[in-house]
Amino acid sequence: MSTGIWRPTSTDDAVVRYQIADLDRGIEFYTNQLGFRLAQRAGPIAVVARGALNLLLSAPASSGAQPLADGQTQQPGGWNRIVLYVDDIAADVDRLRNAGVTFLNDVREGPGGKQVQITDPDGNSIELHEAPA
Repeated sequence: MSTGIWRPTSTDDAVVRYQIADLDRGIEFYTNQLGFRLAQRAGPIAVVARGALNLLLSAPASSGAQPLADGQTQQPGGWNRIVLYVDDIAADVDRLRNAGVTFLNDVREGPGGKQVQITDPDGNSIELHEAPA
């Protein structure tokens, strides 16, 4: 893990930014509950990675969490979400329920597979998706 300034490897890289209230709590949730690894931590931000996804966790003191030009404050939550692909959604649901993770719905099944939505401790949505057999 690097503690300097995180930089993408090229301008083709992209990250998703989630606003969070507590950096340590966010790192713990994503690494311990969802299998991310801590790639970088610098001041009020951290980058956690899972596969090709780099998730930028932005605490209140980060530049990416500062009020907008109209004075509106940026808050965690909303309906945009990252989608994490899993092999056994039932096992992941059991494990996450036992860990006290908040679920937004029950597992839904359709032609595209099974999905369920959870939230991180700050209310940011995450979808777990199991592809059809």
